[in-house]
Amino acid sequence: MNKIIEKVNLSENVVRMVLEAPAIAQKRQAGQFIVLKINEKGERIPLTIVDSDAQKGTITIIFQIVGKTTAQLAGMKAGESLQDVQGPLGNPTEIEKFGRVVCVGGGVGVGVVYPLIVALKKAGNEVISIIGSRTKDLLILEKEVGENSDRLVVTTDDGSYGVHGFVSNVLQEMIDKGEKIDRVFAIGPVPMMRVVCDVTKPYGIKTIVSLNSIMVDATGMCGACRVAVSGKTKFTCVDGPEFDGHEVDFKLLANRLKMYCDQEREAYEKHKCGCDGN
Repeated sequence: MNKIIEKVNLSENVVRMVLEAPAIAQKRQAGQFIVLKINEKGERIPLTIVDSDAQKGTITIIFQIVGKTTAQLAGMKAGESLQDVQGPLGNPTEIEKFGRVVCVGGGVGVGVVYPLIVALKKAGNEVISIIGSRTKDLLILEKEVGENSDRLVVTTDDGSYGVHGFVSNVLQEMIDKGEKIDRVFAIGPVPMMRVVCDVTKPYGIKTIVSLNSIMVDATGMCGACRVAVSGKTKFTCVDGPEFDGHEVDFKLLANRLKMYCDQEREAYEKHKCGCDGN
């Protein structure tokens, strides 16, 4: 059992939780994730580890309410416990001194890119962060990202805050101005990551993305999280979650993410009306 130490609502549908997980806190590195299960009959879901405190034995996760399980998780309170928390899983981010690095985060993906920003800055890189959301109210971790970046640019789709437009627009402007960029990390919705990769590919700027494919056992056995990279099948749980974005088949990824949308929507609606017995 893993106790919830703290719970904070970052926006209407985004929650930050601090969990008691001493073994994971000791070993976790930037880019890795956990798989948690709320109760004995619960669904196993993967969530990125945003932060950790080895001395306190805690890890921090950020998640968006998108279905029944995340809604159940958001409904829990500090002091309650989760059935299982497995991790750290996946390969850590390749962290070294690249030079000038641009970290791009969209929506809840800002929470996933944040630990990379911290680690890259500690490694001596010049870190430029571009984070965005649909509206100002949905923006998360602006203060934390800004404190660990040499430069921060914020965008909103509707222009309610920061630059009016998309994170990819800001990146394109940097390239057009001739700014030197040694590596890009892009994390967020699949369309956003695909567009960022389309922007950087003509200029040969290596771009790393973190994929959120459907996952079940997280050990490479079930094959549910398979993705196509350079025309070869890879498993996000053991080969990723990070890949060279210029080699990812984003169309296939997007199609696979839609496979169970109807079932997820039905389960979520039943949960909201209390028709599922949970």
